[in-house]
Amino acid sequence: MRVLNAAQMREADRRTIEEIGIGSLVLMENAGRQVVAAIEAQHGDLLERRVAVLCGRGNNGGDGFVVARTLWQRGIDVAVFLIGSVAEVRGDARVNLEILGRLGIAVVEVADSQAWELHVSEVLDCALIVDAILGTGLNAPVTGLLESLIADVNASGVPVVSVDLPSGLSADTPDTRGASIEAGLTVTLAAPKLPLVLPPAEVRAGDVVIADIGIPTAVVDALDGPRLDLLTRASVRTLIPPRAADSHKGDYGHVFVVAGSSGKTGAAHLAAVGSLRSGAGLVTVATPAGVRAIVAAMGTEYMTEALAEGADGLDPDGVERLLELARDVIAIGPGLGQAGDTRRFVQALVDRATMPLVVDADGLNAFVAEPDMLAGRDGRPVIITPHPGEMARLVGMSADEVQASRLEVARNFAIAHRVYVVLKGHRTLIATPDEKVFINPTGNPGMATGGTGDLLTGMIAAWVGQLLDAEAACKIAVYLHGLAGDLTRAEQGEVAMTAADIAERIGDAITEIGD
Repeated sequence: MRVLNAAQMREADRRTIEEIGIGSLVLMENAGRQVVAAIEAQHGDLLERRVAVLCGRGNNGGDGFVVARTLWQRGIDVAVFLIGSVAEVRGDARVNLEILGRLGIAVVEVADSQAWELHVSEVLDCALIVDAILGTGLNAPVTGLLESLIADVNASGVPVVSVDLPSGLSADTPDTRGASIEAGLTVTLAAPKLPLVLPPAEVRAGDVVIADIGIPTAVVDALDGPRLDLLTRASVRTLIPPRAADSHKGDYGHVFVVAGSSGKTGAAHLAAVGSLRSGAGLVTVATPAGVRAIVAAMGTEYMTEALAEGADGLDPDGVERLLELARDVIAIGPGLGQAGDTRRFVQALVDRATMPLVVDADGLNAFVAEPDMLAGRDGRPVIITPHPGEMARLVGMSADEVQASRLEVARNFAIAHRVYVVLKGHRTLIATPDEKVFINPTGNPGMATGGTGDLLTGMIAAWVGQLLDAEAACKIAVYLHGLAGDLTRAEQGEVAMTAADIAERIGDAITEIGD
């Protein structure tokens, strides 16, 4: 599902009106009625409530006028406030404002701070507030009357439903640029917007409902500009092919997991389990000779291969033998350590491998001084799975700087190095070499525990081995990883869950999206 910025949303409106022929008043009517439907779904006692509808002077306010009229027609006690003056209302918004007048529905003008002081108690005495003030039209932080209004509404504790965006947020950034409404529900129109799906602004939106107002999906998909999509259950479901009745293990890929070291054998095991639970036909764990027996004892379904090692880590001369053994995809990095020879081993493997690679953890740390060595090429996709700290080391920034510009950092690195970037964390991002970015909505804070990243590395490798499509593999694995975490939380809560618990729910996650 595509995520739109302000300019893209305006263009979608224009094409729908001018090229498709759906009138702007129809779109506004659809928007208002969809907002009411969402309100009714969340608040079943509307007939017992007085609802304040705060409307701006533009199209968002016009949507609000339709909301007010629809609620009134259903017998709900409505108080309508225009934040501005009637003379400033134009176009379709003016049409719907005048309809309210003809129906005898009073609209209170709040054109300045004095008027707000006069009417604020009327607004805050209502049991529900509809915020239809600004929508996607904001391009600067709010000041003056709007800043005071937002502060009073937020402090009141009255539930708020925002139309399209909580007023004060910008559709062009997930940042919070000053005061904004703190909504319990946001009904966004046609498509999600950046501040509704990415931190830090997403917390201001509450629950988000995406309302179909009549803009065709084909219009949204054809828009120019940045390509940003929100992963959905339906979109991921279509990527997983059914298995043929006569299939065998050779049909589902052989994953080579290069991982583990003394004290970090669990990382190798979890990556292997992630691959097996995600459908890999065969999994081999290549691990230092000194810990091979430990890793082998941890799991019965995967094979193991000993890697020669010396005083300074893995022997770089062992890369050629490993490449002779590896088949469909290699996952490298979890728990390998950062000894000098181990880094050289990783660099040589990434340089010489001709099959797809998934590089994580210490695999990424091997390229901190030379990130340009970490590159994909035709026929050999490279997927990297950094957390913010690992990403920061690769790009020469602090982790805080990476977190403050996650979209840009992931997209730029993917394009510059021709790799797929899975930037882990809340709302994990998948950036592709062809400039697309996908946002994952699944997952929860309980997954902030050791081993979950290793699990994801194995999952991605398994889907690469089955599909031979790096983008699809990343989307499936990241979504299922988070969903398995959500299913685990439902049983155990966020505090007690472990990576092994999440691994046990991967199958349930696959089943759930298939229902």
